[in-house]
Amino acid sequence: MPNPNIDTISGMMGRVAVFEDFMNRSLIRTAFCGALIACAAPSLAQGPMDIQPKATAGGGKPAAAAPTVDRDAAVQRANEYFNSSDTMVADFTQTGADGRRSQGKLYVQRPGKMRFEYASPATLEVVSDGTSVAVRDRKLNTQDLYLIGQTPLKFLVKRQIDISRDTRVLKVSAEGGNTAILIEDKATIGGSSKIKLVFDGNFTLKQWQVTDPQGYDTRVALHNIDFNRRPDSGLFKINQERILEPN
Repeated sequence: MPNPNIDTISGMMGRVAVFEDFMNRSLIRTAFCGALIACAAPSLAQGPMDIQPKATAGGGKPAAAAPTVDRDAAVQRANEYFNSSDTMVADFTQTGADGRRSQGKLYVQRPGKMRFEYASPATLEVVSDGTSVAVRDRKLNTQDLYLIGQTPLKFLVKRQIDISRDTRVLKVSAEGGNTAILIEDKATIGGSSKIKLVFDGNFTLKQWQVTDPQGYDTRVALHNIDFNRRPDSGLFKINQERILEPN
C-alpha cells in the first residue's frame, strides 16, 4: 500500500500498487516541476503581448474567434523571464489530479540546484545537487536517487534556458488575457511529460501544469517569492546512499 503522504504530492493514490513504480511514473515528474518556476525571475519591464481578434469577412464586427499569439515572440519572452535570475526562495501550493492540495517551501540556485520541501502532513522532500535528484521520505527514512537527466524540466535548472532548443514547443495560445506555452519533454522516466506554462498580460509566470504519460495533471502556484535571498548551499546536499542513516 502506498504511503498516504505520497497522495498529497501526486494526487494519484490508489492508481498504483507499488511505491517504486509510483515514484518512477509520477513523483519525480510532479515534484521536479517546481524547478520550473524556481528558475523564473521577476516580471520583465515590458508591455503585454499584442493579441488581436480576427476580423470577419464583409467588414462586420470581429467574430468571437480565438485570438492569436506571436509564437516566437512568446517563447523569447519566456526565455528572458527565466534567465533573468539565478536564485529563488518561495512558498508553493500544489494541486493534484484528485483536487488535493499540498504546500511547502521551494529553494533554487541555478545551475542545477533545487530543494522542494513539503509541509506537514506530507513527509517528502526533493533535492537536486546539480547531478542527481533525491526523493526523501522523512517518515520512512528512505531515499531514492535519480540522474537529473531522467527528470522532466531538467533544462530549466540549466545556466541558460532556451525552451525551443531544449524542449518541443507544441502550442502557444491566448487564454483569457493570458499567454499559454505548451511544451513537451520526451527524455523522462516512464515516457514524455507535457508542461503548460501560463503567463499573465505582463508576461509574469502565473502558474504551470504538468501532465504525466498517464494523463494526470498537477498544477503549481507560488507565493511570497523572493529573488534576492540566496539559499544556503547546505540545502542542496545529497547523501549518495539509497537508504538514509537513522537519526
